[in-house]
Amino acid sequence: MKYMLMMNSTKANWDSFATTLTHDEIMAHVTFMKKLNEELKASGELVDAQGLTGPEQTKVVRARAGGPPVVTDGPFPEAKEFLAGYWILEVKSPERIMEIAAYISAAPGRGGAPLNIPVEVRPVGSAPPV
Repeated sequence: MKYMLMMNSTKANWDSFATTLTHDEIMAHVTFMKKLNEELKASGELVDAQGLTGPEQTKVVRARAGGPPVVTDGPFPEAKEFLAGYWILEVKSPERIMEIAAYISAAPGRGGAPLNIPVEVRPVGSAPPV
């Protein structure tokens, strides 16, 4: 079963992560994520995982009839949250994906305390049969 795990952030949380945590706390968080990805790769569950840049580097492209596409910049004040990073995992059971999501949610923050980040879990769908 393939799942996508998504970590979302608000602009305020994104900005405060870099400004309120010490260098050592940020490095502990990065080390946690790297170790997680190495373990998932070793177990054969990791398909892909990426951290994303902030919303200030986001572009939205919308096709337009009879003309070039419309391209707009971020950040987008109307958006309460944005995608900060994701994992595509292939696991044997729904229980396993929940275990991994809970582990990610507890990634270390200030003083090593768990951040309890919300992690969205979504099964990867497939196209309907032809």
